[in-house]
Amino acid sequence: VGEAIQQARRALAGRVPLIGFAGAPFTLASYAIEGGGSRHYIQTKQFMYREPEAWHWLMDKLARVVTGYLRRQIRAGAQAVQLFDSWVGCLSPGDYAEYVLPHVQLVFDGLKREQIPLIHFGTGTAALLKLMREAGGDVIGVDWRVSLDEAWDVVGHDVALQGNLDPVVLFAPLHEIERRVEDILRRAAGRPGHIFNLGHGILPNTPVESVAAVVDLVHKLSQR
Repeated sequence: VGEAIQQARRALAGRVPLIGFAGAPFTLASYAIEGGGSRHYIQTKQFMYREPEAWHWLMDKLARVVTGYLRRQIRAGAQAVQLFDSWVGCLSPGDYAEYVLPHVQLVFDGLKREQIPLIHFGTGTAALLKLMREAGGDVIGVDWRVSLDEAWDVVGHDVALQGNLDPVVLFAPLHEIERRVEDILRRAAGRPGHIFNLGHGILPNTPVESVAAVVDLVHKLSQR
C-alpha cells in the first residue's frame, strides 16, 4: 500500500491531493464476525452485548492496527485520510457511545500529530453525528439521509462537512441530477469547509457521463 501511494503521488504530480483510507474498528469487527455484509448485524451485536470485555479487546486491537495502517499511508504520501464506518449506522446512540466511540477516539488521537486533514465518515448516522464529532475528525462525512444544513447545525459550524448526494441519483435524468446538486450547494450556503461528495461509494454501472456532469456543475455553481 505504501509503495502504491508513492507511485500515485508521483503520477499525480501535485495536480490533485491523494486521500488514503481505512475501515473503522466497528465496520471491520462486523465484517469479521458476520463473515460479510448483514442486514441486522445480529451476530455482531450479540457478541457485543454478551461478551463486552472481549468486544472491547477486539475493538482496541483493531483501532491500534488501523492507526498504524493510516499512519503508514500518511508517511508514504497520503495528504488526507478517511476513516470509513460504513455499518455503524445500525447502532443506537447509546450503543455507539459505549461500544464504539472510545476506540474511534483512539484512532483520531493517534493521528493528530501527523497534521493532515482527518475525515470521519459513516452511513445511516443521522442520529450519531454529534457523537461522531466527539469521537474525532476534522471533517465529518454525511450521507443523503440527512439534509446538509441540518447536519451542520448538529456537528457545529467549526468543523467541515463532506457529502451528501445519494449515489443512486447518478442514475437519474440530467435535470434531476442538476436539481439535487443545486439543493446541496444551496444548503451549504457558501460556507467554508464543504467538500461536495456522494453520501457513500459510487455504485457499479454508474454512468460516467453523470459523474462528469456533477463535477462540472459543482465547479460552475461554486464560482458564482
